[in-house]
This record gives sequence, structure tokens and C-alpha cells, in this order.
Amino acid sequence: MAFRGMMARLGSGGAGVETVLDRPETTPGGGVTGTVHLTGGKVAQDVEEVRVALQATVEVESGDNSWREEVTFGTTAIAGASRIEPGEQRSVPFSLPVPWQCPITAIDGWHLRGMRIGLRTRVDIAGSVDPGDLDPVTVLPLPVQRTVLHALDGLGFAFRGADVEKGRIRGSDLPFYQEVEFAPPPGLRGRVNELEVTFLTDPQGVDVVLEVDRRGGLLSQGRDVGGRLRLGHSDTDVRAVAARLDAAVRQLGARRGWL
Repeated sequence: MAFRGMMARLGSGGAGVETVLDRPETTPGGGVTGTVHLTGGKVAQDVEEVRVALQATVEVESGDNSWREEVTFGTTAIAGASRIEPGEQRSVPFSLPVPWQCPITAIDGWHLRGMRIGLRTRVDIAGSVDPGDLDPVTVLPLPVQRTVLHALDGLGFAFRGADVEKGRIRGSDLPFYQEVEFAPPPGLRGRVNELEVTFLTDPQGVDVVLEVDRRGGLLSQGRDVGGRLRLGHSDTDVRAVAARLDAAVRQLGARRGWL
């Protein structure tokens, strides 16, 4: 029995965990629901806590170096201390709120390359090693976010990629923020490298943060210049939003002297 207990603590013969999502899709400000299924191992074990959290793959930059790391957020405990007997079957339903500023990972059935969000399940068992369970989650844009992306496409901005940067900008709630990158339309080529868009969403609407990577010349270096546009959740008319985005970009260019 002592040997079995030691092996369980090392992850061999201990309790098993499987998470089943009700559906793998969600939206910022929405939720993820499902059930965590626990199966007792070869020996009885004391479960300290069961919790679920979202996990994002985040890019970290330091000086000239960059790397990716996994960051959990929105953690919720779904079960407290208990004892699970050998072979016991136990199901724990859960509902996990999704933060409003959660990165989006797909639009119109197309996955945004570089985006990876998952649901991480952890079962804390005294003295044992828990590798956890990760289930992919697809985060779809809210209607206003989808409208902004379609409006930019209509203005000639071509989607280039997306990433999640570690750190905070003014108004961000999470320890990272998403940047959706666009190549400039023909009228801005030669002066602008790309447009980066960040959604800072809340229950009332969204701040659309516009960052322009300006192309450097012989006597000047490229630099980021930015602006913001506030939209409500009801702002879903693509033509109207496109007009406001075009005006915001032109105002930004006039203020910074590159239009």
C-alpha cells in the first residue's frame, strides 16, 4: 500500500481527470461550461481543490530576445476539499466566465494563425503531481468586433496576422493584450508598415486602439503612433463603422504629419 501511495503521488495509478465542454466556442464576455469527470486511482486520495482557468499563448519580448509562454487567467475554483476513493466516478459541472478582453481566435470559420486559447483543468491532490488537462477553446468576435474587422477589410487593410503581447496598455484588464495586424491599403504604402488593432472591450462597448507602425526614411526611424475610437455594442453597421475608422486613421495621420 505504501508503494502504491508513492506511485500515486508521482502520477502513476492516481486519480484521472477528463474535461468535457458543452461546446468549444465562446465570445469575450461570454462563458465556457462543461463537466470535469474524476476517476479514482488505485488508492484513496485527498483532493484539495479542483479549478478551471483559461490559458493563452503569449509572446514575451525583452531587449532583442522574444519567446512564448503560457499564461492562465480567469481562474475559478469549482470544488473544494474531499476524498476520492479507488475507482470512484465523480462529475463536477462548471461555468467559467470569459473576460471581456479575452483574445479572439477565429472569425467567419477562419482561425487566426498564432492564436491559441484553451481551458486548463487542475486537480490539486495532496503530494501528487498533476499535469492538468488542456482543452482548446475557440473565441469568436463579438458583433462590434466583427464589424470593425470587416470595415477595415473594406477600407483596403489586408489581414497580416495576430499575436498576444505580454504587458498592459491603458485600459487593459489582463496581463496581456491582443494585436491584430493589417497591411496598409495602396494609399498608405510607402509611409506606413502596418496597422495594429487592439480591442479593449467592456460591458458597454469597446475601445478600438489603433497603432500605426510608420515606415522610416533616410533621416528618420519608424515609430509607432496611436489613437483610439470608442464604439458601442450596437455599432454593427459596417459602412458607418468604416467611415469612423477612416476618419480616425486620417486624423491620426494629420496629427502626426504623415498624411
